Amino acid sequence: MKEKQQYYIESVKDYLVSKELFNLLKDEKYDMLVTSPQPKLEVLSNYYQSDSYISHTDSKNTFTDRLYQLVKKYTIAKKVKLINELVESNLNKKSILDIGCGTGDFLTACKKKNWDVVGVEPNENAKSIAEKKLDQKINSRISKLGLQQFDVISMWHVLEHIPNLKEYIIELKKKLKPKGILIVAVPNYKSYDAKHYKNFWAAFDVPRHLWHFSKTSIKLLFGEVGMKVTKTIPMKFDSFYVSLLSEKYKHGKNRFVKSFYIGLKSNLSAISTNEYSSHIYIIKNE
Repeated sequence: MKEKQQYYIESVKDYLVSKELFNLLKDEKYDMLVTSPQPKLEVLSNYYQSDSYISHTDSKNTFTDRLYQLVKKYTIAKKVKLINELVESNLNKKSILDIGCGTGDFLTACKKKNWDVVGVEPNENAKSIAEKKLDQKINSRISKLGLQQFDVISMWHVLEHIPNLKEYIIELKKKLKPKGILIVAVPNYKSYDAKHYKNFWAAFDVPRHLWHFSKTSIKLLFGEVGMKVTKTIPMKFDSFYVSLLSEKYKHGKNRFVKSFYIGLKSNLSAISTNEYSSHIYIIKNE
């Protein structure tokens, strides 16, 4: 990722952990943004050490936590329905690898629908919770899976966290069976809510989010390794949740009415622009 870059936004704050400032650089070749500077690998995990990092816990302490958990329950059912529709029903054994599986709720739902499930989660707290739910071992890294291949690999808001992006994409391709399906969900920096909140947009989430994708960047990055985006699905709930966090970052307090208004406006804007707050990409191994 050494193409010529220029400033897109300067001084984006890490509101969650360090309160440090980072820049966003524009990578013109891939139509994506790059967090700068990016923390070294040996210290990157320090930026995840927060009780507020909800995907690593099952917290229901605040209204925002409870809202997140409620929406998560609904979206997990939709995700399981999606993978069942994508994979041939006549397969006796359907396998799925969920990378960044968090506390294991999605894999638990898959397992109940007779999927063979494997999870990868680097965070020890989340991994421990997932192992108890699934009653099986969760891997800390994809490299521990050896030559195992899968019908489906899912990455729900994970690709933006991956340090060695291009190398990891090559590894993902190797882990898919021929004609296998990769599901990638990531925020979209071209959405209305991103443009509205600018450096306060919660989905920038620096420096945990190292890359900030557009539809073009996903198409180009995976196209380079012979994989094809066959479908793009909006994640309409994301605009509301991201706007709620963004309002808090910007004003120091929850502003529920305003965040709902911006979230709704973002979804309505996307009807014509097709730029939702987040997208799910269905990517086939060809």
